[in-house]
Amino acid sequence: MDSYTILIEAEDAGMRIDKFISDRMPDYSRSFIQKLIKENDLTVNNNEIKSNYKLKAGDEINIVIPEPKELDIVAEDIPLDIVYEDKDVILVNKPQGMVVHPAPGHYTGTLVNAIMYHCKDDLSGINGVMRPGIVHRIDKDTSGVLIICKNDKAHESIAKQLKDHTITRKYNAIVYNNLKEDEGKINAPIGRHPVNRKQMAVNPINGKEAITHYKVLERINQYTYVELQLETGRTHQIRVHMTSINHPLLGDPVYGPKSDRFKLKGQALHARVLGFVHPTTDEYMEFEAPLPNYFTGLLKKLRNM
Repeated sequence: MDSYTILIEAEDAGMRIDKFISDRMPDYSRSFIQKLIKENDLTVNNNEIKSNYKLKAGDEINIVIPEPKELDIVAEDIPLDIVYEDKDVILVNKPQGMVVHPAPGHYTGTLVNAIMYHCKDDLSGINGVMRPGIVHRIDKDTSGVLIICKNDKAHESIAKQLKDHTITRKYNAIVYNNLKEDEGKINAPIGRHPVNRKQMAVNPINGKEAITHYKVLERINQYTYVELQLETGRTHQIRVHMTSINHPLLGDPVYGPKSDRFKLKGQALHARVLGFVHPTTDEYMEFEAPLPNYFTGLLKKLRNM
């Protein structure tokens, strides 16, 4: 069971509480938030309220997210592109368009549904029934390799490596405009966007440390093909960082230009390399997911322009 406390600032006063919370916590639908209010799992100043309650500066919102029921998540026979598997971990090349884990109002077709079918009961339980085995994630429209843990020992080991920034995570991306330097580092804290709560932004005041390294692989007309290595792992880190230096990702529906001449289904971002110390053998292992067809096809179009 998760619990949250949110203090309302003057800039958010006057908003309906259900809209405010669904904007602040985009993993949860507005209908789910309304259900929490109805069942008194969401209160203001320890008082019961209705979904149309208008926020006031200084209000304290308390939210309790009940433990999900096991019946909410169903194993589904969805094909997986398995990069590596043993008794502790499984690495999967996730396709663009697949959500990693279920969220209220969205319970089917996710990587978790597929992993549950493939692994049966062999998944770590640390993150509960909503996210069995999931220790990190990549965005729905980002393709590439990620690791799922089959037991709690493996989960704790990989989670510590993520926290200590010792896991190798390299991405390939195509961005707007030509990067001047062949290599560089972006060190800029990331937090919630101060106005649009569904977005992240470089936020020096409330953000957390975020570091991304970039290397130019090829300059193609007015675009640049780059390799990006994460030192930290904040939500939307690569997308926010590249936008902050005027090089948004092609196809990014949130942080990129409104018009996309290539009509992409999402940002051109692929998690290509994942390296970690194996939780049982203590050996460093590194795996690579080849570029998907949508990505290689886009590179070909750019080179032929």
